[in-house]
Amino acid sequence: MLRKKTETTPEKKTFLQALGITRTVVRPPEEADLRVREDRIGRYFKKYLNKFVFAEFSNEFMEKHGVTEIMKGVPVPLRKQDVKEFAGGNGLRTLHIAENMAWIMGCDPKFRYAQNYIDFLNKLFNYKIYEGMMKEGRDMAEEGDLDAACIHFRASLCMKPDYLHSMYSYARCCRAMYLASKNEEYIGRFKAEALEFFELLTETHPRFANGYYYLGYAYLNIGLYVKAQLTWMEFLRFSKNSKDKREIRKRIEQLRDPVEIEKGYNAVLAGRYHEGIEKLEPFMKTNFKSWWPMSYYLGVAYERLGKKADAVNAFKRVLTMNATHLETLRELASIYKNSGDKENYKKYSSKADLVEKNMKKDREDIEAEKEASGVPEELDTPESFEPEHIEAEENYDANDGGEDSGADGGEDFGTEAGIESDLEADMKFEEDYSSAAEAEASVSAVKDSLTAGNVEVESPEKDREKHKGFRKVARKRIKK
Repeated sequence: MLRKKTETTPEKKTFLQALGITRTVVRPPEEADLRVREDRIGRYFKKYLNKFVFAEFSNEFMEKHGVTEIMKGVPVPLRKQDVKEFAGGNGLRTLHIAENMAWIMGCDPKFRYAQNYIDFLNKLFNYKIYEGMMKEGRDMAEEGDLDAACIHFRASLCMKPDYLHSMYSYARCCRAMYLASKNEEYIGRFKAEALEFFELLTETHPRFANGYYYLGYAYLNIGLYVKAQLTWMEFLRFSKNSKDKREIRKRIEQLRDPVEIEKGYNAVLAGRYHEGIEKLEPFMKTNFKSWWPMSYYLGVAYERLGKKADAVNAFKRVLTMNATHLETLRELASIYKNSGDKENYKKYSSKADLVEKNMKKDREDIEAEKEASGVPEELDTPESFEPEHIEAEENYDANDGGEDSGADGGEDFGTEAGIESDLEADMKFEEDYSSAAEAEASVSAVKDSLTAGNVEVESPEKDREKHKGFRKVARKRIKK
């Protein structure tokens, strides 16, 4: 008896899945939402809270606008000059109060009444409010006030944590701010914030090409060459800008050797010492021999395989380039201790102890300086400077700024009903954002930059004779 052939119905894919485009990572709020996650840069903005005093809405106002349940007993931020207007009987426009609330949330996303402010703003202004905050931030960045710009981007992200334009602008702004500073802690905090938000941007909006563009540079500048290469491959996948693609292809070619070196490091760290040596030794005959980490990892591999003489030579080579590298000093002390060479053991262990002591003292001095100042939030903020080029969207939607359209290209942006139009809109965003000039640096120049520890390999905008600010296309203010 013949059995009827059964056919399994293939799993239905969405339009985006059919193109191989999916949001593969969804981080929890404690990693993605400014109101929940660790605020590593908020300390530099809290000084602006001193400009505000607080009052409460009248019962008449709350009843008129239907916000009694939201704002009853909630302090409303006023600038000190606003109090005079109240005293004179003039009152304040609701939009002005919304701007004050944006400053409070941007300075301190964990402010006790932030959710009340968000509910109030959504009630009176709908989605246009977070779009307006973002545009206001772009205008301020263009004028050179990056603190105010960053605060507005943060406020917009409090309203909508996954808003593409605010995520991108915030990451770019943090990047511009650390490039302008000379304070190590400030640079470290803003660099980490920029890196994390470029990562969040590519995870949340995986079709947005320029997220990969800047994330690749961020990885490059902390020595993660493999990640930079993989990230830029994604940029090439989604970008339609031929100039930028030529630039990134050139960068990827320049990373070919650093990628192999990093693979050697990773092999040593994973305990595959023979593989690490095999990958790293050939580069000791090239210009990369001046990369002291390569000598360090070779030394570790040699030592773990019992090649003590080769290990000692490698570690001493490290010290000619980085005389205070603590791990190298400890490795040499251990080798000499195990071999019974008491004199050299004492020599290198003493040096290591001294380096460690000085590092500890430096940390203590920094903490003491902060405590003495009394206001750590206000230390070492960068001076005003001509802002780095941070682009805004341009003509991606014929109705941009209109009564019925938002920066997301419509109310059904990202929904199942509007998924196809969403794809077209986001691809248009990519074209509008991608306008970086082609890099002129030669292969040798890039490799020299890569060897220089903390030296930035900057994006092409910094190679221009004149840096542009935020493009002046988002000038419309929030309307009631």
